[in-house]
Amino acid sequence: MNLYSRKFLLKALVLIGAIILISPVFGIILSDKVAFHEPLDLTAEELGLQDSTEDLNWTPFLDYTVPNLLPEAGYILTGFLGIGLILIIGKILVRVLK
Repeated sequence: MNLYSRKFLLKALVLIGAIILISPVFGIILSDKVAFHEPLDLTAEELGLQDSTEDLNWTPFLDYTVPNLLPEAGYILTGFLGIGLILIIGKILVRVLK
């Protein structure tokens, strides 16, 4: 199987798109239902450490949210933005390194 064939790449992109579309189910909806909290956040809280997330934030998409969008929609949008950036950087690197 040629990993660079158009058919394979199209199937891979469709799969990635499907995973991004269902990601809010696991990342937001189900994690809220089971009251999941990041283990590092819990440990920091037990140690009395201050949450400096807001102070150190360098992106407008804090915790995969987009201003004025539902959290689920922001999760999907940031997923597509992230994959898009990876694809663009990869394409640039392939052209530069040829």
